[in-house]
Amino acid sequence: MIAFLAAAASSPPTGDASAAANAEVLVPSPTPTIIPAVIDQPVAGAEGLKHAVTSHSESIGGIVNTLDSLALQVGSTRISLWDMTVVVLVVAVLSSIAWATSKFAHRLLANATRLDLTQRLLTEKMTSLAVWTIAILVGIDILGVDLTAFTVFSGAFGLAIGFGLQKTFGNLISGIILLMDKSIKPGDVIAITDQAGNSTFGQIRRIGIRAISLTTRDQKEYLIPNENLMINQVENWSYSSKNVRIPVPVGIAYSSDIVKAEELMLQAARSVKRVLKTPPPTAWLDAYGDSSVNFIIHCWITDPEEGVGNVRSEVLKALWHLFKEHGIEIPFPQRDLNLRENAAFRELVDAMRKE
Repeated sequence: MIAFLAAAASSPPTGDASAAANAEVLVPSPTPTIIPAVIDQPVAGAEGLKHAVTSHSESIGGIVNTLDSLALQVGSTRISLWDMTVVVLVVAVLSSIAWATSKFAHRLLANATRLDLTQRLLTEKMTSLAVWTIAILVGIDILGVDLTAFTVFSGAFGLAIGFGLQKTFGNLISGIILLMDKSIKPGDVIAITDQAGNSTFGQIRRIGIRAISLTTRDQKEYLIPNENLMINQVENWSYSSKNVRIPVPVGIAYSSDIVKAEELMLQAARSVKRVLKTPPPTAWLDAYGDSSVNFIIHCWITDPEEGVGNVRSEVLKALWHLFKEHGIEIPFPQRDLNLRENAAFRELVDAMRKE
């Protein structure tokens, strides 16, 4: 019964009686259905870019379709020439933008007078990392790469970082730490020792993400990993002060006047332009050697990046002329020989006398 009444109520009225009964009833006109406009979707990946291009230009769309038809099917993955073109274009454009942004940030930081060299370099490195990270994320978004697809390879990628890229990330973090604590900065003169035990010194030209550039006096450039400077001992000649003391060893004969010789040593040291007046040079008697009385002249300089061997050479050349003028002798090596007398030795002496 209920079903019958519902059907009767839903059925349209028929006949004249129904029409007459409802003649005075205003029946609202049906509301027109509004079809919303098609909202442009963001272009993601080569497929979305292809549809966007073909919808605006038929000629260019034909070229795009031709490139898309040249494809390689590998299992369920289809790679076309159009896909590769889009990837190359996106990488080229984003790389150019990131490079230009990094250069612009470098120029802005170069004009920042309130920041010292180390702070500017650290800020520049952090800015470059941020710019390139954003560029990579934007590229992934434009290309429509589904990051969930990489979850399968997350374990292998973690192992690759742990084993293959361990040194790379270690050098990166070490370089940032070196810039933050200002223990080593561009322009410093440091002395390093290689695995063979040979020591050399040079000036730091730049601190990169992976290594620092160290240039020696003979213009040899060493690329030292940042991690080595963190775990090994480094002798920094200009960390808190650029004053460096240079030892100059000198030997005089035992018959010479050591007081006069010491005065001449100080005079020779003070005559060199790069030797500082304060603190003044000093001369110490170091030891009584086999053939000479050994002194050490200590000279102070404030520009070790200009070299130390040339200062030692200038002092010794000036001292050579002063010793010649005042009769101070620079001795040759001396040895005392003791010959034991025996029968063979006496026969040799007798033979030499007969001749």
